[in-house]
Amino acid sequence: MGPETQRDSVPSIASPVRAAALLSAALLLLTACGGGTDDSAAKSAGGEGYPVTLRNCGRTVTVAAAPHHAVSVDQGSTEILLSLGLADRLAATATWTDPVMKGLEKANAKVPRLSENRPSSEKVLDQEPDFVSASFESTLAKGGVAPREQFEELGVPTYVSPADCTGKDNSGGGDGARTEALTMDSVYGEVRDLAAVFGVQQRGDELVARLRERVKKATDGIDASDATLLYWFSDSKAPYLAGCCGAPGVITRELGAKNVFDDTHEEWPQISWETVADRNPDVLVIGDLTRKAQTAESAAKKIEFLESNPATKNMDAVKHKRYVLLSGQAMNPSIRTVEGLEQVAAGLRTFGLAG
Repeated sequence: MGPETQRDSVPSIASPVRAAALLSAALLLLTACGGGTDDSAAKSAGGEGYPVTLRNCGRTVTVAAAPHHAVSVDQGSTEILLSLGLADRLAATATWTDPVMKGLEKANAKVPRLSENRPSSEKVLDQEPDFVSASFESTLAKGGVAPREQFEELGVPTYVSPADCTGKDNSGGGDGARTEALTMDSVYGEVRDLAAVFGVQQRGDELVARLRERVKKATDGIDASDATLLYWFSDSKAPYLAGCCGAPGVITRELGAKNVFDDTHEEWPQISWETVADRNPDVLVIGDLTRKAQTAESAAKKIEFLESNPATKNMDAVKHKRYVLLSGQAMNPSIRTVEGLEQVAAGLRTFGLAG
């Protein structure tokens, strides 16, 4: 994920009253009617297309019927579900860094928001969910909302974005490290998985096709091989900057550019400003976040810092104001990584750094 978010307090998930409620929800899950396959009503449990069984981040996930009361506890996952036309199947969402993706405002307004940051397990369980999805392993782990095992013991299937576990080691501190470079195929796979869970496979295929077309259009004829980039997600005191191989790596590779910190496989290492100034990138790609979990979350605060700090104010990118502003979600592995690719490509062309 982007650097660690704030969270609500996390009480025990297994209170007797709540466990009973979730067990009831699980029983309902086994008999509920599905929600449409390819935009038509899906079959009930045991009917065509169900159960759906997936391998997900080292676990086997089985969904007996199309969810009707799902909770998405990370913005990236939420925006996929909204893009698939599933607002009416969402009981609630949580953990937001940015305004919702353009075009999804009306759908998002229909869905209750539990918390701007990570919600407590109690808040999630109060929704009696029949499915819980997340973008990051840390969200559904000890110290996050609650471990996946605890939801599953209550009969609630869980799903985590494969972009956060495929070719990635999350066992250490921080935001993990990439053992393999992320590709958009992981994001496309998440779209298709969630579409299968909800019985709307055709919508999933159509969304992936639109995303692929946007990538093709953004990169058509571009050559940014002489440009160097730095991606700053958050925090001015000990900045979180992108390593080689997460979502910013996807953007950089697609454009043929170079990330000045492509020598680290950490997802978001914290690096000193003196080292940043020494690398002196051509362009600064800046996270413009609305959350308030770290210092200098907004782009305006970041730019104010860059232009006043002695270690950074004389950098070429700062002196020439070569800034590209991205949402936090565009810098995380999500469908909005494509949005980030489009905006960085446009910025490089504007600055005369891409053929």
